[in-house]
Amino acid sequence: MPGKNIILFGPPGAGKGTQAAKLVDLLQVPHISTGDMFRYHKKNSTELGKKAQEYMDQGALVPDEITIAMVKESLSCDDVKQGFLLDGFPRSTPQAEALDIILKELGIKLDHVINIAVSDEEIMQRLKGRAEIEGRSDDADPAVIQNRINTYKSQSEPCLYYYRPRAVVRDIDGMGTIEEIFERIKRILE
Repeated sequence: MPGKNIILFGPPGAGKGTQAAKLVDLLQVPHISTGDMFRYHKKNSTELGKKAQEYMDQGALVPDEITIAMVKESLSCDDVKQGFLLDGFPRSTPQAEALDIILKELGIKLDHVINIAVSDEEIMQRLKGRAEIEGRSDDADPAVIQNRINTYKSQSEPCLYYYRPRAVVRDIDGMGTIEEIFERIKRILE
C-alpha cells in the first residue's frame, strides 16, 4: 500500500488513538506519538527527557525545540523507512514548519494528513464518556474540555490550512462507529 507517511490529526476526543492502533496494524508502520515519546525519554532519563521533565515539573509546556528534537530522533530510526503514523505532532504551524525541515533533511515525503472531523458537541459527549470509563480527570470537567477544544482550534487547527495547499489533507467524517470511521480512512489510503 503506497503513501504510508501519515500525520493523524483531529481535535481531542476525535478517536485518533483508537484509529492509530488500527492503522498501525493495517499499514505495519510505527506509531510515533508525542505522548509516548515523552514517557519513553522520561522513563529512560535521556538528556531530552531530563530537559522535558524540568518544564513538566513546573507545570509548563515542553518547549517546541525539545519536542521537535524528539520527533526528529524518532523519524531518523530505521523502522520508519517503510512509513510512519505521526500522532500528536505537529500541534502548531511552527511545529509543522519544523517537521517540513526534518522530513526534507531525511528525504521523506509526507503522503497524508488524515483529519478526523468531529463536532464540538460530540467531543464533549465522547470525553465525558471516556472520563467515566477510564477515570480520566482531564476529560471530566466541561470547562477543561472546552479549553482543550479552544486550544485545538486556535493552535492546532491552523496546521490544516498550512497543509491544504499541498493537497495532502484527507478530511474524514469522525461520526459513526469505530469500524465505520476506519473504513472511511482505509478507502482514502487505497
